[in-house]
Amino acid sequence: MDVYKKIKTYVPGMGAVLFLAFFCIIGSSVILIAEYRILYTFIEKILASQNLEDLSMLVAILVLCALAYTVVTFLAAMATHLIAFRLEANLKKAGMDALLEAPFAFFDKYPSGKIRKILDDNTALTHSSVAHLLPDLAAALFIPLFGLILAARIDWRLCVFMIVTIVLGAMIGKSMMGESAFMAEYMKAQEEMGAHAVEYVRNMGVVKIFNANVKSLKNFYDSISNYADKVLRYSLSCRVPYVSFQTFFNSVFLLLIPLGFYFIAQGEDPKLYLSKAVFYVLFCGIIFVAFMKIMYVGMHSYLASSSMEKIEALIREMQSGKMPHGDIVRAENADIDFHHVSFAYEDKKIFDDLSLHLDGEKIYALVGSSGGGKSTLAKLLAGFYLPQKGEVRIGGHALTDYTEEALTNAVAMVFQNAKLFKTSIYENVQIGKPEAAHDEVMAALKMACCEDILGKFPDREKTVIGSKGVHLSGGEKQRIAIARAILKNAPIIILDEASAAADPENEYEIQKAFSHLMKGKTVIMIAHRLTSIRQADEILVVEEGKILERGSHRSLMEKKGRYADLQHLYAQANDWKVVA
Repeated sequence: MDVYKKIKTYVPGMGAVLFLAFFCIIGSSVILIAEYRILYTFIEKILASQNLEDLSMLVAILVLCALAYTVVTFLAAMATHLIAFRLEANLKKAGMDALLEAPFAFFDKYPSGKIRKILDDNTALTHSSVAHLLPDLAAALFIPLFGLILAARIDWRLCVFMIVTIVLGAMIGKSMMGESAFMAEYMKAQEEMGAHAVEYVRNMGVVKIFNANVKSLKNFYDSISNYADKVLRYSLSCRVPYVSFQTFFNSVFLLLIPLGFYFIAQGEDPKLYLSKAVFYVLFCGIIFVAFMKIMYVGMHSYLASSSMEKIEALIREMQSGKMPHGDIVRAENADIDFHHVSFAYEDKKIFDDLSLHLDGEKIYALVGSSGGGKSTLAKLLAGFYLPQKGEVRIGGHALTDYTEEALTNAVAMVFQNAKLFKTSIYENVQIGKPEAAHDEVMAALKMACCEDILGKFPDREKTVIGSKGVHLSGGEKQRIAIARAILKNAPIIILDEASAAADPENEYEIQKAFSHLMKGKTVIMIAHRLTSIRQADEILVVEEGKILERGSHRSLMEKKGRYADLQHLYAQANDWKVVA
């Protein structure tokens, strides 16, 4: 019932359905016990009294009870499944609502495949667990309880024998009840195996092309072995208890033979004793099922609770790290300041008391070794991350002083791997400015040199990306993303390796598109192609979270420092040749 209390917030207005389910489950238990009461009367008439009158009526009542049990059980299952389906839908909606508001930092930590797996797998587990938890609980509790009451009414000795059977069965079955501890390990191993499977499949192309090491394959293999070992160990640990448990319930009725000799010697009617013994053997199967249901209740309860905890933890993670917003609706200028900024990814410190000023309407290039902090600098500027100390400012005000809409309108980003939606080219561009007129969108496409892309398809800008027969190269996707940024017309542009994946033909078109995009803007370029940044107003060398050098290409080359070394290494790399 703790699980049902926990899900109450996710299924509002379902109290009546839950009451109906509970009422029907108790009703089905009562009907089942009534069937066994009639069955005992039937057995007693045949074996003991040998009174065959009214047998046809008893059979008719048994059939009616069986039909009533089926209908009531069906209604209970419908009610619990209705609650479970509503719960699954609402949990997914809660996850998706939180996902829409999640900060960018969340997606760095949780790739899309992992998010989908957590939401889909755990909501499905919650549904199946909740749907069967209450019926199994009833089978485990009410049926044995009502059965003992029935046994006491038939013969108090029969009730005592059933109690002894239940106690001994519980003692034997207790060694099989390590479900919760195992389930946590089992689910963790299963999740690791799934995650490594996705990583391995995604890395196949890299392994084939670059002959990279097989670390992902080893991780995948190790996760499968770990999962298999845990399941095998648990199965072997349950082997003796489970066989003993089944043997006990399949042979406990043999105790009735010596007891029969004793009670008959004491004057018990043999036929009446036989009737009670047959009834006990039949009802013993119900007790066995009840014990099995107890294990299922433990499993379902753990799975439902654990699954909801994982979804709620994911939602809390989505909601953490969100940037607070103020009431400034527009930046006065495009000047950028990093004021005593400190930032770390968990335990990995990137910046420590970094201060930096960039004048507006200039082009800046960030260069340096990988991991030095270039992309982090851009993400902090875009508001994707919050610094642990200090402030990032645009136009003299901290990012947190602006409204969310103002900050969104102030910065546009073009990444190395452009992301387009499965909708028309026109709508993909219009995302940059939803209220834009048709002429504005088409003008942005033209400035981004997308005319040749539109000319490939009969529907031109109405062509749906991702539909059959529509194939766009990386450079073509990049130009559509640039058209989106041009339409947005943000005063600050961040280009993160925006032309790195382009072929030579698309590179030329992309550079032309950049010239339209960057005109009159504050531009932050992150590039490893050092030949593409020589015309920048200022180049900043970022290493280990510090600005080692800054200046024009000419001044930095004359300085013969770190930037000159990078240019020299880049020139050497361009002269490399592959020798057969």
